Amino acid sequence: MKKFLIVLNFVIVIFFVYSITKTISDNSSKNFLKYNTSSTSDVDYSELENSSVADYYAYLQKHDMVNPKDQSILVRGDNFTNSSDDVVILSDFEGKSNVVRTEETSNIVWTVDVPVAGFYNIKLNYFPVEGKGTNIERTIYINDEIPFSSAKNMAIHRFWGSESTIKQDIYGNDIRPSQIEKPIWSSTFLKDSIGYIPGNFAFYFKSGQNKIELTSDAEPIVIESLELLSINEAKDYSEVKKEYEANSYKKAEGNIEIVEGENLKYTTSPTIYPLNDRGASTSPNKSNKIRLNTIGGQNWRISGDKIVWNFKVEETGLYNISLRVRQNLASGMTSSRNIYINGEIPFKELENYSFKHNNSFRIQSLGTDKEAFEFYFEAGKVYEIALEASLGSYGFKIAQIESSINELSKIYREILKRTTSQPDPNKDYQLEKYIPTMLPTFEKEYENLTNIREDLINISGSKSEKTGILDTILVQLADFLKRPSRIHRKLSDFNNNISSLGTLVILLSDQPLEIDYFVVHSGKVKMPKNNVGVFKNFGFQISSFFSTFFTDYSSIGKTNNESSETIEVWLTVGKDQANILRKLIDEKFTPEYGIQVDLKLVSGASLLPATLAGKGPDIAMGVDSNTPVNYAMRKASYDLTKFDDFNTITDRFMSSAFVPFEFNEGIYALPEQQTFLMMFYRTDIFEELDLPIPNTWDDVISIIPDLQTYNLEYYLPVPRTQGAVVNLPVNPIFGTLFYQNDGKFYINNNSESGFNEGVGPEIFERWTEFYTDYSFPVEANFTNRFRSGQMPMGITYYNIYNTLSVFAPEIRGKWGFLPVPGTEYTDEFGNKQIRRETVSSNTGVMLLNDSDKKAAAWEYMKWWTSEETQVRFGREMEGILGAAARYPTANVKAFESLPWRQDELAKLKEQWEWVRGIPEVPGSYMTGRHLDNAFRKVINEKANAREVIYDYVQIINEEIRLKREEFNLG
Repeated sequence: MKKFLIVLNFVIVIFFVYSITKTISDNSSKNFLKYNTSSTSDVDYSELENSSVADYYAYLQKHDMVNPKDQSILVRGDNFTNSSDDVVILSDFEGKSNVVRTEETSNIVWTVDVPVAGFYNIKLNYFPVEGKGTNIERTIYINDEIPFSSAKNMAIHRFWGSESTIKQDIYGNDIRPSQIEKPIWSSTFLKDSIGYIPGNFAFYFKSGQNKIELTSDAEPIVIESLELLSINEAKDYSEVKKEYEANSYKKAEGNIEIVEGENLKYTTSPTIYPLNDRGASTSPNKSNKIRLNTIGGQNWRISGDKIVWNFKVEETGLYNISLRVRQNLASGMTSSRNIYINGEIPFKELENYSFKHNNSFRIQSLGTDKEAFEFYFEAGKVYEIALEASLGSYGFKIAQIESSINELSKIYREILKRTTSQPDPNKDYQLEKYIPTMLPTFEKEYENLTNIREDLINISGSKSEKTGILDTILVQLADFLKRPSRIHRKLSDFNNNISSLGTLVILLSDQPLEIDYFVVHSGKVKMPKNNVGVFKNFGFQISSFFSTFFTDYSSIGKTNNESSETIEVWLTVGKDQANILRKLIDEKFTPEYGIQVDLKLVSGASLLPATLAGKGPDIAMGVDSNTPVNYAMRKASYDLTKFDDFNTITDRFMSSAFVPFEFNEGIYALPEQQTFLMMFYRTDIFEELDLPIPNTWDDVISIIPDLQTYNLEYYLPVPRTQGAVVNLPVNPIFGTLFYQNDGKFYINNNSESGFNEGVGPEIFERWTEFYTDYSFPVEANFTNRFRSGQMPMGITYYNIYNTLSVFAPEIRGKWGFLPVPGTEYTDEFGNKQIRRETVSSNTGVMLLNDSDKKAAAWEYMKWWTSEETQVRFGREMEGILGAAARYPTANVKAFESLPWRQDELAKLKEQWEWVRGIPEVPGSYMTGRHLDNAFRKVINEKANAREVIYDYVQIINEEIRLKREEFNLG
């Protein structure tokens, strides 16, 4: 015991010595310049020949590199020469006259006379009218041609801010305000939305008349004018200093202006909102309360996202600008920002300004490591400072990596043609002989990736897990060059390493930065301390720790306790979703209906035992499609059709969404989410191989030999059966084929399976033939194989779109989706038609029968599934978690209001019209399970498909009979 106390005391002493030393070091250091750095890298356009930006640099070299000087050509928005019918001239709009509004599907053409041929920047003066909340997107045509691929789907930002000031809940904790659109007149140069190409796009115009056309890809916009401007580089800081001296500007004396990061004017993304940091030194703070006291972090990482603040100074003169910042998320990297004052970058050094990685907050003055930059501000004038995330020196490197990915992926597919995805390890495929480009490509990409690795170390100043990804593939490429006869043995690793390069693109594209506050100050002023004293920090942490014992975390966010009654709602989603819902309830539902909601985040497995014990909630949210009917059979869920106004809300949903919730002429849940199948395909591979896009299942079969010629695969989903699967869903592809041929899942008043009726056995046999005759994979990671190109087409639920959009940047613009293949038939007029029925996956919100607050619960269910609530929940979700969290709402109007592009939305709505639900009946849990058993018996044992499905239908029917007897259903 004595030894333990000695060791404990020693640890405490060491802790205090370290803390005191660190605090003194942090606060005594006046060198706010030590984190400043600058790095540049040469651009070799030849290294980008296979990247998405290659054609832009080819476009620049295609024309004479002439940059006319002192040119400014104004093109009024209403002075267009042609347009689609939905383009409207507004005589008076938001303080501007004769402006033009274009919609989501508009196109508009201007004719402009250019006196001097050459390259120009294009500046757009616009107003982002409210839409679905996503970026406005436009494609530009110059003289009837898209000049380069990056000129398609160019993003034009909206503006966002807090709906209200930061308020507190009933316990004194800050509540994050909702982010709403705050549209204003603004200007932007047309530039690369992704950030790979630095600066503004240069567009070439011939001398004389030129046509400029903007076509809409997403969201409406009001345009005041376009400006064609000479391309001017920002001045160096040294030139700006000389101007200060020429104008006799003096340094300000002893003035300081502190602007808290959370007190922003606006941002360009709803994902950027005030955050809470529990550090004792963060301003403002309170040990036992939540304070929203910083901005940015992981939410402020996407190139192009901008935060804008306002400030004033009391004295005219030259000032420095310092920020208390933290960049602790992108390890081994710098994070870059373009810094604007009143909409302009004051000098070149503030382009792609770097913030080094460090785990702690520090105060950093804008400048070099030798001197702080000075800025001239006038007393009483309102200034605007903006920081815009940029890729900085990483942009070109990312484009190089993307080029390498494309080259290596092509070679990988070429190897697949010779070896298949599972080559014989003992066979010599003589790849270097049959693929003559293989080794030269490996040599070239080995050199490229080696140079990229060295550049990343130079930019960041150290090695990291990013360079570790490159190390892995470099070792493999070196091995391939040394022993090409063994390449096929490591083909799977090669594919994984190419995917890792895609992950590296994501890692390098993330540019996070967190800001506590920034200071506009004179050089003589005493700066705020970066850290509080060690004893104050220790007391803060102790107080914060003990407060956790007395905080009711389930009630955080409540704004009042006044209500006529309280209902209990259980949900099984994530914490972020629960927090959003809690806020919506307190802001909208409780004030409007006077009903308090006790919201509890629980495990999905807890609902059944709680209900059996009489301890269940009034409402269960997010329940699987089979749950409501299973509870209804046991009289545990309530029939919603008993409410007088039930029929008034059914139009919110597709009729197919109710099918799984129907039982004995009752409906036992309202739909929350509904996802359905779409066909995804790699546009680049289908163009490369000149393959047709299949429209019917016969077309699918006809392209299989072509795909398999290149050892490529088509994906059809098969639900996994590992572990004890209680309710295995019906295979969605079988369901799709079955419904397209007039199949009925249950017949004779839902007392028997319909798989043996009509063409059921034939459909089952046809489905299994995909695997027995055409060698489709039974199990595959579609996302990874789709990324690599090994599986360039497949059918899966549409919400995989979210995953591919965010986590597969290397194939951005190289894939799309379409409705599922259909079945051709002849209508009553003798015309050929195609039917595209498919099935869906649903979740619902259910009212428990034991609830004694059914009327209040029903009000909540109606509110929750309403268009307004679903849209706001979906946008808040996407605002916090990004596009990967796009909400698959079952409410049709809400779905249309989420930020889908028009072409995507049209395809989804087309398929949704064909969706049909799968009914739930007593014993239906055996349907999916035994359908899968039958399927696996056919493909594993080569059994006769029609005989197998007949045998398993008898087992399904027996289970249905027993369950109907158990529940006295006749």
